Amino acid sequence: MGVGKSTVGALVAERLGCVYRDTDDDIVATEGRTIADIFVYEGEPAFRAIEKQAVRAALAEHDGVLALGGGAVLDADTRALLAGHQVVYLSMDVEEAVQRTGLNAARPLLAVNPRKQWRELMEARRHLYTEVARAVVATDGRTPDEVAQAVLDALELKEA
Repeated sequence: MGVGKSTVGALVAERLGCVYRDTDDDIVATEGRTIADIFVYEGEPAFRAIEKQAVRAALAEHDGVLALGGGAVLDADTRALLAGHQVVYLSMDVEEAVQRTGLNAARPLLAVNPRKQWRELMEARRHLYTEVARAVVATDGRTPDEVAQAVLDALELKEA
């Protein structure tokens, strides 16, 4: 959340000469409303069910760079689907996360006490991120271009 996956994903796709796709964008397009609205009006379990289907569809249909929402790995079926893919976990520390996300209302899981919420989310998710990731790339203090290059280097991929 706030790590720069959309920016970095688009840069990596551009460098590889392929298409970038974000399952969060897919959800918004399919549902016709924001993710924050889905959380508010339907609740997190309903959102996670929608997200699971979006990830499944994207993995089946898309060959390029795919960005997933931060909670997608909470689902065991989704983690199993990711097993055959080159997954990169973009990491950052809490202070940088708070600077990037702040009190943004569009991030419903960080609406109250963002530092505490972010730490709790990361404690619950970090092991899942590392479980599915082939590589971990730190984003702290790096530009999006530097992170994109680090992703390519970590996966030993060459630019197109």
